Amino acid sequence: MNVAYHLEERPDAHGDVESSLTAAERALHAEGDLQTARWWFDLAYSAAERLDDGPAMARAALGLGGVWVQEHRTAAEAAMVRARQRRALAAVDPAGPLAVRLRARLCAEEDYRRGTHGTVLRALAEARESGDAVATAEALSLAHHCLMDPRYRELRLELAQELIGQASWTGRRSDVLMGLLWRSVDLFLAADAHAERSLHELRDLLAVEDHLAVGFVVSAIEVMLAVRAGRFAHAEALAASCAERGHAAGDDDAVGWYGAQIAVIRWYQGRIGELVPALEKLVRTPALGSADYAYFAVLAVAAATAGDQHLARGMLARLRGAGLAELPRGRSWLAAMHGVVEASHLLDDAGTAAQAYDLLVPFAHLPMIASLGVACFGSTHLTLGTAALTAGRIDTAVEHLGQAVDGNLALGHWPAVVLSRLRLGHALTLRGGAHGEAARAELALAEQEAARLGMALPAWTAPHTARRSGGPVAVACRRHGRQWRLELAGRSALVDDSVGMRHLAVLIANPGREIRAVDLVTGPSLPDEGVSGDEAVSAQPLLDDQARRAYQERLSQLEAEIEEFESLDDAQRAAASRAERDWLLAELAAATGLGGRARRFSDSEERARIAVGKAVRRALARVTASSPVIGEELRATVHTGLRCSYHPR
Repeated sequence: MNVAYHLEERPDAHGDVESSLTAAERALHAEGDLQTARWWFDLAYSAAERLDDGPAMARAALGLGGVWVQEHRTAAEAAMVRARQRRALAAVDPAGPLAVRLRARLCAEEDYRRGTHGTVLRALAEARESGDAVATAEALSLAHHCLMDPRYRELRLELAQELIGQASWTGRRSDVLMGLLWRSVDLFLAADAHAERSLHELRDLLAVEDHLAVGFVVSAIEVMLAVRAGRFAHAEALAASCAERGHAAGDDDAVGWYGAQIAVIRWYQGRIGELVPALEKLVRTPALGSADYAYFAVLAVAAATAGDQHLARGMLARLRGAGLAELPRGRSWLAAMHGVVEASHLLDDAGTAAQAYDLLVPFAHLPMIASLGVACFGSTHLTLGTAALTAGRIDTAVEHLGQAVDGNLALGHWPAVVLSRLRLGHALTLRGGAHGEAARAELALAEQEAARLGMALPAWTAPHTARRSGGPVAVACRRHGRQWRLELAGRSALVDDSVGMRHLAVLIANPGREIRAVDLVTGPSLPDEGVSGDEAVSAQPLLDDQARRAYQERLSQLEAEIEEFESLDDAQRAAASRAERDWLLAELAAATGLGGRARRFSDSEERARIAVGKAVRRALARVTASSPVIGEELRATVHTGLRCSYHPR
């Protein structure tokens, strides 16, 4: 807010209503400064109400609505503005243009909240009949905002074109800017080849004289285009600049849009799981309106990627409610459905994926764009292919994913091209037969392009389908600092380092190979010349120096964990840590002789079998706690005994 501007033009104590309204309308319509405009309109309304000036109250109440629908996000603020608009409507001629404008605003707010559009279209018809250019222009823009359902793209474009024409009669610069903005948004939502040309025309007008509210949306579209180009670092810098512009304009969408932009960047970087804490906070902020349910889907994807199945399933349950078909089809419906399908895929939820597929089929030719161009997830064919893959409909998945590659190439959405090729390659692999060469070609192209863009690709995408098709699906396991990261089907689990996790890592790195338990404990060795294998084994220390150091490091970590959990009054986790500590102490004691010398294995490998079995079972319990899907898969495919093995299925 420009404080100097306010101090210079603020009315005297008696309230110069007209000067307040003039300053407010200039800030709103010429400058797009929603924040400053609200300040002046609030001042003007209070003064007009004291003077019982109905027309002035109406102008101020209209201005408080802003240029968008649902600009006031908190329940208290929205209720206050609606009450002022109704009081102003009762104070003016019901047949006059101010009344027509107020009715259009009230109808639009109600329709948008309900996810409908019938009353605002009737208000638009009334505005046209009134012959008032300003009333018609405002009703056109409001109606457009309530028709963001993808079914109405042609009607929206007609309204945008009409608004551009109507602007020549209103004399308000904001009307032509809004008309061009809506037209540009409509063309992007329809994947029209002329969308960027329309955006360039709008940019040229803003370069002559800025309009904060419209410029904020334009800057958001530029973030989307940078992501499409795979320029993630540039897109992230643009997202920060876009958020600053949104805050300067006083637009509450600045918070949510920035969150969505960072989420889509991290999604393509393979890092969306990092955002779970931030997204949990975001979904609770009042800055998100009642129509912004897509963020539940984003959080579901992030949580599922991070291995938090409980949170992911909870977010999906919120979205399903009485059924996915009941979700209002507003400005972020397609993006929300993309999140539903991706989360279902990660959770192996074939039922939800099949429901989403049926709802999305009519929009297969459209791109999945959030809001007014904030983020794009590529062709809807990609989401349909993923849903079909999750539901086990391989032939259908192949068909959609092939079209997704072409659709995303046409969009110039290179990260989505990579994912389309990746999943097409997987689907062709599952189809089997003569499709192996085509599958390998698609996967190779996906990996090559992903490396160029800096994308992280999931190891696999459909374990349940692969098992039905007879193809083995292996868990990937790699060191991640002091933890281990396990991946399967796009899911991941982070598990603290432990002896058992190291045993698991060795088994996973050698699928199908039997490894002696004693070799897992001591590390494999070759028998000395002239010494039998059994004698060589018995000559190995029960715990070598490296293993003892690892045990001791883990003991130090456990002591710290126990202290932390006890301070948090978390008895269950403290008990688990104490149990592992006691087991490690027992193992060290059993492995150490007099004077601290390492004990040797006896003539039997039985003790090694017991030690490895215990350690691996404890590690599997931790994996299951992080990701039940990965944990159950490993429980079914890891075998311990005198000889241990991992056989992916």
